[in-house]
Amino acid sequence: MKKVALTGAAGQLGTVLRRALLARGVNLRSAAGSKPLTPIVDGEDVMHGDLRERAVVDRLLEGVDVLIHMAGTSVERPLPEIIENNLRGLVEVYEGARRHGVKRILFASSNHAIGMYPVEEKLTLDCAFRPDGFYGLSKAWGESLARLYWDKHGIETVCVRIGSCVPEPTEFRHLSTWLGHDDLMQLVDRVINVPEIGFAIVWGVSNNTRSYWVQEGANNDAERLGYLPQQNAEDYAGEILKKENPLDTVAQRYQGGGFASIDFTPPEARGKHGE
Repeated sequence: MKKVALTGAAGQLGTVLRRALLARGVNLRSAAGSKPLTPIVDGEDVMHGDLRERAVVDRLLEGVDVLIHMAGTSVERPLPEIIENNLRGLVEVYEGARRHGVKRILFASSNHAIGMYPVEEKLTLDCAFRPDGFYGLSKAWGESLARLYWDKHGIETVCVRIGSCVPEPTEFRHLSTWLGHDDLMQLVDRVINVPEIGFAIVWGVSNNTRSYWVQEGANNDAERLGYLPQQNAEDYAGEILKKENPLDTVAQRYQGGGFASIDFTPPEARGKHGE
């Protein structure tokens, strides 16, 4: 049986994945950050520590076949924090994968790597990056790092550009960006079990009628992976469309939603040098 490691196991999605993978009988090692995890099944393999430290990464990846990497800063934060957690930490993880012969990594990328596209545009997987902040920029960088480690070291990576992964869609933007938990688990199952994948990029999104994103591009990586999402946010549209859109005018204009509004300079204020 494959040994699977999960980082960020105490986070929002990590908690969902941890419980679901254990319920499926996956041979799982779950890792959190600064606080120890409480085992949820007898004999559960748990650990915690700073992934910028080589010894912690070695403990995480010893004997591991597949890493599901969910750890890191997941919101917009000042650049120094993003660099430490999402850039430096990621390099340590990939270097650890080299040392321990880890075959494959699921890298939790994000829709915020392309968040400054207008909502009217339909994007394929080979679209150019348009990050909506330092967090999105770190995910664009992470995808490039994953590509490097496949080309130079043969470590397979599936970069999943996660949309809005919540139990149910609750607002207008989710009609386009929702990734249901059932579809998330299908994605993770495929990453663990597909025989070969190389380097791949997949939209982490359900089969939404109003999706911004199309699982097509120079290579149809979703098809190679065998990802066929079944959930559709449109099933919740009736209730959502009765509500007021909670996003401001900038957030409604761009695919990254509220992240696009953060530190956004209005066109009329640009080029005024602090006047």
